Amino acid sequence: INGQEIECSVLGNENPMASIVGEIVPKNDFYSYKAKYIDEDGAALLIPVRLSKTISKKVQNLAIKVFQTLNCEGMGRVDFFVKKNGEVIVNEINTIPGFTAISMYPKLWEASGIPLSKLLDRLIELAIERFERESKLKTTVK
Repeated sequence: INGQEIECSVLGNENPMASIVGEIVPKNDFYSYKAKYIDEDGAALLIPVRLSKTISKKVQNLAIKVFQTLNCEGMGRVDFFVKKNGEVIVNEINTIPGFTAISMYPKLWEASGIPLSKLLDRLIELAIERFERESKLKTTVK
């Protein structure tokens, strides 16, 4: 697909929220494994993204919709392509997105005003919420 590579992080359980939208600009023609996970200079994350506010909002809404449709909880990152005509195409969802110094998930939240320490706190809170909710479910019959 010929288009901009766009990413949006999602955080939450019942009421997830979307981060600011970022654009991946690979150093080479292809966004390779090495560029994603090893080479700190393999790709740049453009924030703010080179999209209109309308399309950025559409990406955020779609990211939440994908996350909820797949019954995800906690965290996820939804990747998109945006074609020159403005068409937004969902590429994939990463339910365990990278969480390294060069990973896009925490970078997008940092740009959204949630630093790594607060992000970790929130993820722990979400895990506890889920545990407590699931603990209330009856799993045996007497």
